Amino acid sequence: MAAAKRVKRVAASQPGFLNLNASAPSASSRRKRVNKNKKKNWNKHSDVNDVEDFLEDIRHQERTTGGLLSEKTDDSLFFLDIGQPKKAEEKAEPEEGKKRKGKASRPLRIDLILQNDSLVLPPKDVLAHQTPNAKKLRRASQRAEQLAANGVVPRKQKRLLNRRPVDRTTKKAVTEANNNPDRDYYDIWGQEPKDSSDPWYLQQTGKKRVKRPESLKEKPSVLPAVEVIAPGGSYNPDFFSHQALLQEAHDVEVKKKKQEDKIERQLAFDKKDTATEETKLREQVEGLVEEEEEDEAEAATNQEEEDVAVGAIALAQKKTEKQRKKEKALKIKEQQRLADRQKTDRQQQLFQLRSIKASIKQREQSTKQKQISRKAKQEAQKSQPRRLGKLKFQPQDLEVKLSDELAGTLRQLKPEGSILKDRFKSLQKRNLIEPRERAKFKRRLKLKYVEKRAFREIT
Repeated sequence: MAAAKRVKRVAASQPGFLNLNASAPSASSRRKRVNKNKKKNWNKHSDVNDVEDFLEDIRHQERTTGGLLSEKTDDSLFFLDIGQPKKAEEKAEPEEGKKRKGKASRPLRIDLILQNDSLVLPPKDVLAHQTPNAKKLRRASQRAEQLAANGVVPRKQKRLLNRRPVDRTTKKAVTEANNNPDRDYYDIWGQEPKDSSDPWYLQQTGKKRVKRPESLKEKPSVLPAVEVIAPGGSYNPDFFSHQALLQEAHDVEVKKKKQEDKIERQLAFDKKDTATEETKLREQVEGLVEEEEEDEAEAATNQEEEDVAVGAIALAQKKTEKQRKKEKALKIKEQQRLADRQKTDRQQQLFQLRSIKASIKQREQSTKQKQISRKAKQEAQKSQPRRLGKLKFQPQDLEVKLSDELAGTLRQLKPEGSILKDRFKSLQKRNLIEPRERAKFKRRLKLKYVEKRAFREIT
């Protein structure tokens, strides 16, 4: 009880407190004394209504007046009432050319309801004004301004200016003058069709397209999107065309068989050449006896080489002045001989002009022949799939029916192959996508098989 009275007394003694609720009771009724040493009785038997009334009164003052009334000045709270202002006896006549203003339009009631009538300022968003490393950036900007004021260019900016290429040969595109009377006038919002080939119109409207490279017009392959099957693949083919298709499929299978046989021959081994105890012992002992003899021979050769080196060092003597002059004269004489030989060869080439022309003509013909063969090879490669990835293109198997599998009508014909696979292979063959394989799923953890309880009871 004493604690509640103390809280109320402290709240009433605040400088900004002004109780606007006159109907509130002056004193609370006598309450039952409760032991507040226990935590469960704190909220149950504590009276904080006077504190809440004080805080609510402060909030009310802030909403209505923008602050506490005790802190407001008299001029903001009161005004001098001098009665209604006197109306002017004569109204000024409206000037000519000006419209008479009517009654000022008032806002709607719904707008007045939706307006914010609280004078409390919204809370300041501190995070909106915070920037990371603001102090560091501010110091850097101040330092840069000081350097710029002193005429000092930073090192980073100097490097960028030195790195920038100076192209003085290129000139800017000269646009047509705006005051040219011969230039056509275009109404952007008009409905009449416009000449899209005029460069001025394309430039001003921003519809000038980027120049596309010529390589985009070329197709990656000359093969058609849908290849027509051979006549022998029909449901009721001709005998000879069907036999030709069978022969083609036979050649493909024979080629595959040859590749498989080649691999088997390369990996084949003689089963008779199996390891025995005697061959194992011979391999283990091999090289042990010969190594001793090789060591003795190497030691003898090393000794001989050392003796020869010592003798060569002992025999080497310094050359005399006469020997040096003689070597220099021989060197000059050899250089003069080579120069004379080159001069003679050039003079002899004058008599070989006919053979030189023939050799040049033959070389040009061989060059042209190589160019023709290279172009033919390039044209042939356009119809072949290129190596776009790590895998090589594998052609699709031929869809062919044997003679006993032919059906006379479409109703009896059995479908063969897959349209989706055919389109996928066609994209690979035309170099639109790279050959690929299906991704293999590799399980990281082993599967664990557990018998269910119901199944265990049955067994």
